[in-house]
Amino acid sequence: MYEPDDEDLAAEEQEASLKAWEKHYQAERTWEDLEEDETGRLRLANGDAGNREKRRQIAATAANSHVCKGMIRFLYVVVDLSQAVHEEDMRPSRIAVISALMYKFFREFFSQNPLSQLGLVVTRNGIAERLTELSGNPEAHIAALKENLDAAGYMSIQNSLELVHSSLSQLPLYGSREVLFVVSALSTCDPGNVHTAIAAAKNAKIRVSVVSVAAEMHVCRRMTEETGGTFGVSTTQHHLDELLMAHAPPPPLNEESTQASLVHMGFPQKRYLEKDAFFSGQGGEYVCPRCSSRVEELPSQCNVCKLTLVSSPHLARSYHHLFPVAPFTEGGSGALGDTPIPKATLCFACQRRLRGGASSASDDQAPSVCGKCLES
Repeated sequence: MYEPDDEDLAAEEQEASLKAWEKHYQAERTWEDLEEDETGRLRLANGDAGNREKRRQIAATAANSHVCKGMIRFLYVVVDLSQAVHEEDMRPSRIAVISALMYKFFREFFSQNPLSQLGLVVTRNGIAERLTELSGNPEAHIAALKENLDAAGYMSIQNSLELVHSSLSQLPLYGSREVLFVVSALSTCDPGNVHTAIAAAKNAKIRVSVVSVAAEMHVCRRMTEETGGTFGVSTTQHHLDELLMAHAPPPPLNEESTQASLVHMGFPQKRYLEKDAFFSGQGGEYVCPRCSSRVEELPSQCNVCKLTLVSSPHLARSYHHLFPVAPFTEGGSGALGDTPIPKATLCFACQRRLRGGASSASDDQAPSVCGKCLES
């Protein structure tokens, strides 16, 4: 029978005493990927290791290219600011890690969904508070969250659902209605039956997803299953980043919860407000083409005639989810000579010669791209 010696027991005690962020680096052993070059500088021993995650994301996007996705999303993000966010299982604390990742998520969301709108809700002390209304400005949500990071008390799932339900239920059905919970607590303090609020969200065709920082709660799992959302529990800080960023691209479109319809959109012109000028609306540099009222930002909705106002770049960028680019084939990198070279041996992006000639591809129509362009 094997009996652990003192060294094995000491190693187990040392591993058990490590925090979550320390275990992440201990498991990856990132220091083994470094080597010293001839000039004495440290560099990655395997330069291709940094592209593995990007290749995986590109392959996943190409595999889901046939899935129908919506162009317009109405998303409310509910951030748990209960006393549980003061735990130090992440460096330096949960609230510091979550807030930094939320700033990153806001910018990535509008980069992936230029025609969509996002709102921010926080729950603490057993109540839910709406910090920002649905809008298309990520900096407004970031500024609102930075000013309201005081955490105390308990979170309330029921109050949060009822608050977002009152706003999402009035929106048109051509856009998907979504709620994303970022949960740190292991309990919820509700004034009534939380399952009633879940049933109301399901009837309003609201898709609820949950990203848990601590552990799985049965009520969160059941809420996501009944509304068609996703549920995930983060194990490390890096895993939490992956779970949040997975909600930035639009999810598969549910035909039962959305209706295909024509949406009237206007393309306003940018005109500076003259001194002593008379205008309707809240003011701004963009003029509505229908009623000539002014708005401050795009995309948005006219406050007078309720026309959806966008710009042509927003509309063009939203099409990359509907018609994704064919998957690239990675090849070598080399210099472009003076002699004419067949297009099959050139990088599709930078037009430089591929090392070793044309790259082999599973799809004959897929363009080839060098490693340097794949990284950028």
